[in-house]
Amino acid sequence: MRIEHLAIWVADLEAMKDFYETHFNAKAGERYENPTKNFTSYFLDFDRGARLELMHKPEIPFLVNQENERLGLVHFAISVGSKRKVNTFTEKLRSNGFSIVGEPRTTGDGYYESVVLDPEGNRIEITE
Repeated sequence: MRIEHLAIWVADLEAMKDFYETHFNAKAGERYENPTKNFTSYFLDFDRGARLELMHKPEIPFLVNQENERLGLVHFAISVGSKRKVNTFTEKLRSNGFSIVGEPRTTGDGYYESVVLDPEGNRIEITE
């Protein structure tokens, strides 16, 4: 078995798609629209592994203060291939104004990672 995809409700579908395409080389599929349900989405493909589905429905409430831990899906990790690339990605995102909530480090379980918030506050671990 494998995880096929994860999904995130987003407030700004196009901005979130652009973020993942620009910073993580994701490739967006065709925009899906269901006018009956007032629903739109994109599936994003990465080089390999699970896809990410970005979903938008105007009536879904936006959670504020995502920097705090909470129950539910906490983060997802994107492997960039090396410690050097973790550092490079982290600095690139910082210089583009994104919040780094975990500086690059080796964790107790052996991962080298940093943690960044996407434009809507979702946690992304950038791992080697």
